[in-house]
Amino acid sequence: MMDGELAGFAIPRLGMGTMALAIEGRPDRDTAIRTIHAGLDAGVRYLDTAWSYYLPSEPGTGTAKDLGYGEKLVRDALISWNGPRDEVLVATKTGYRRTMEVPAFVAPVSDSPESDTQGRDSEGCSRRPGEERQHLQAAGSQYGWMADSRPETMIRDAKESALHLGVDTLDLLYSHGPDPAVPYEDQCGALKQLLDEGVIKYAGISRVNNEQIDLARGIIGSGLVAVQNQFSPSHPDPEHTMEHCAELGLAFVCWSPLGGFLDTFDQSAYDPFRTVAAQRGCSYQRVVLAWELTRYERLFTIPSARNPQEINDSFAATQLQLTQEELAMLPC
Repeated sequence: MMDGELAGFAIPRLGMGTMALAIEGRPDRDTAIRTIHAGLDAGVRYLDTAWSYYLPSEPGTGTAKDLGYGEKLVRDALISWNGPRDEVLVATKTGYRRTMEVPAFVAPVSDSPESDTQGRDSEGCSRRPGEERQHLQAAGSQYGWMADSRPETMIRDAKESALHLGVDTLDLLYSHGPDPAVPYEDQCGALKQLLDEGVIKYAGISRVNNEQIDLARGIIGSGLVAVQNQFSPSHPDPEHTMEHCAELGLAFVCWSPLGGFLDTFDQSAYDPFRTVAAQRGCSYQRVVLAWELTRYERLFTIPSARNPQEINDSFAATQLQLTQEELAMLPC
């Protein structure tokens, strides 16, 4: 078993991402609960969710009918699980909205009181004149994410996340990603305020480069414990942020560790892993996850799953010890 320390928890370094259980293509709620229970029963002690894990029901950033679905799903799964809840680290993320067929540009806001409602989003937050926001969307999909990392939004959403999860204080909260309309130091300042107010115990950042990691560390200090960036054989951390985390003693949490849930990726990058898997008689995904755990002693990987079989296969990677000969067949 490959264990590590994260946000005050001594836990296996293979957790579970819950996005696939909450957004488009998700299974029914009963299957989702059973999938989380299967992971926990297998030994998973890190569940990763986000404020923005829900289905968009209106164009743009309109309030979804099931706003908070992902976090509430995690809450209900833990409430109905018979295991030791206090051993489970629950991390969530703040600063993103779901989108559907909407451009990234928001029309300028008039200064007249009569037009106030036109300058506010469906959640009642004011928009800045001429505001432009990042729009992240998978190829061929009408769904996506839009960054909204204004400090007031991040702080409000974090407090809503605590309510969704049924806790007084969040174990670990990530900034979901940089927002081109908000200075990154302001996002980090929001996390620092949440720490100072006791809303969160620890902070993390996501989708960042080394310069942003240094900026966040300077503002947040020891409360910053983790960086969550994409990493997999088809996305090998081109900016070497994992190495920078190692230099700073930060945990590195890799999202989309098997290539990606919605985005297309280079399948040929996984051919060496398929070769090892064929020799081992197991899935190539299990070999990929086991390989990732050898990359850095403070790396945590959080594969998604849509049924109990997938999470059970993923967690079995914690017991798969790759030989030096096998590692030599895989990327350095």
